[in-house]
Amino acid sequence: MPKLTFLPIFLLLFLACEPQKELLDPAKLKQEIVDAEAAFAKIAADKGIAEAFYTFAAEDAVIKRQNDSLIMGRDAIRQYYSAPFYQSAKVDWKPDYVRVSFHGDLAYTYGKFTWTSQDSTGKVNEIKGIFHTVWQRQADGTWKYVWD
Repeated sequence: MPKLTFLPIFLLLFLACEPQKELLDPAKLKQEIVDAEAAFAKIAADKGIAEAFYTFAAEDAVIKRQNDSLIMGRDAIRQYYSAPFYQSAKVDWKPDYVRVSFHGDLAYTYGKFTWTSQDSTGKVNEIKGIFHTVWQRQADGTWKYVWD
């Protein structure tokens, strides 16, 4: 039985030597997503909708649009938003809710959006709705959306 007395000591030493995982700060992670949403909206306002949706899309991102159409892939999303309508349209949004996964690798947001456009007669049209975006932390630490 003398060998069993060393087992608890060995286990304690083994566990003490295990590398410690970095503790995730939920508030910091949530702020990262809020910042990503704000940067996304700023690029949409400054450089256009197509550039914003391209810049923040993961390579395999998917967006669901009119008539339940799925646009898959970063390049296809840029092409979709390069249509003439989106050249003059503006979009405004801000998340009302942000949730980040326990492991800090996925997040989702939702809130209200407003699309504003002007028709050929000069009449301003507004479309309001609710958005839902799923974000994924990339290998380089940045956040990109995978679903919108």
